[in-house]
Amino acid sequence: MPFKVYDFRTDIRNLLVTPQIRSRFLRMEPGQVASRHSHDLGHEIFLILQGRCVFEISGEEAELGPGQLCVALVDEPHSVRVVGDEPMIMYLSVTPHIHPTHTGRTPEGERLPIHFAPSSAYDVETDTQTPVEDLAERWVQSFQVMAALAQEAARQQAQAAMQLQQALAAGDDAAAHQARNTMWEGVYQVFKQIHALGDQWNTLAPRMEKTS
Repeated sequence: MPFKVYDFRTDIRNLLVTPQIRSRFLRMEPGQVASRHSHDLGHEIFLILQGRCVFEISGEEAELGPGQLCVALVDEPHSVRVVGDEPMIMYLSVTPHIHPTHTGRTPEGERLPIHFAPSSAYDVETDTQTPVEDLAERWVQSFQVMAALAQEAARQQAQAAMQLQQALAAGDDAAAHQARNTMWEGVYQVFKQIHALGDQWNTLAPRMEKTS
């Protein structure tokens, strides 16, 4: 199956949504304003493709046009308004993408109450049939797996770090590389489990207000 090619002139929607990243093309009309918010865990990148807009990030403003990019870091309140007489189209990505993803902010920058949007708000279909109680049980079990994995990884990291120190002291590059590879394997396995947890959380969290 060939990889997908997206076009900002036709694919105005979420393109890729995983716990690691959400990316999309977004169109806003002249005069339209996106309300101020921030992201508890994610950095957001904005690349303007058409039109012009004014970004406000942490109290500072700048006008951007096609080919220009800006970034709102974790916890930085930001908003955008379209200027000029043509629609604005941008590419944006938020990484990671973990519900509730957006935290509303007052004009003064104060945090508003947490709101969990449905998965459909991100053009994603998740499990709507499994009872929430079962999803919650799976979540706890996965978190227990994460805890055990992290404990074992911590033991392996300590051992590999000691081997690395000994190798460096002895000038043994081969042993140092092997120790680093061992440490990386632990990092790799832990992050894989974290991403799996993120996927389960993004399925469970939007449904917690329902009883089935």
